[in-house]
Amino acid sequence: MTFNICVLASGGGTDLQSILDACESGQIKGRVKLVIANNKNAFALDRGKKYGAEGIFIDHRGITREEHEIMLAEEIDNNNIDLIVLAGYLRMFTPFFVQRYMWKIINIHPALLPDFGGPGFHGMKVHKAVLESGNKVSGCSVHFVMEEVDGGPVISMQEVPVLKDDNPETLQARVLEKEHELLPLVVQWFSEGKILVDEETGMVNVDEPIEQAG
Repeated sequence: MTFNICVLASGGGTDLQSILDACESGQIKGRVKLVIANNKNAFALDRGKKYGAEGIFIDHRGITREEHEIMLAEEIDNNNIDLIVLAGYLRMFTPFFVQRYMWKIINIHPALLPDFGGPGFHGMKVHKAVLESGNKVSGCSVHFVMEEVDGGPVISMQEVPVLKDDNPETLQARVLEKEHELLPLVVQWFSEGKILVDEETGMVNVDEPIEQAG
């Protein structure tokens, strides 16, 4: 049976592209069946369609968050989706959506959680905050999506050094390279049934040597 992936994106979709490439190469034993964007001009929709995924624009404006999520859920359920991946999706979910797809939604965050996560920490703001903190290491994290923003259990991380002459743009570029390695790897683990979750404790184990993420 095919492992079906839905990617939610709001912008260019470079993280989506890393998943599409991994599916095409056979690294991920599955396919991106559905790409949904809340921005009709999101280039992610074009990326998905080029690889045979259905691209759908679902506008969030003028309706409640839950009404928007009901529309998302209808598309997801109609397409037999096994995993939902947030790849630059700039929306926070209500308990309705999180509970409906518990342990089936993952997100990639451009920092080493729990540091520099939560409301307000997205995009370039994250990298600026890392630089202002004086930290010598940053990176990216793939985690389960829960009701608390960026608060779900972390599945895997990838580190990068913070260099003396970094600015937010150069740090972002270095982190993004690692995002494009880590996210497809975690999706691969899902497609192979290697993500093990204790739903009572929220503990996550990967049935795979973790050094593969390095």
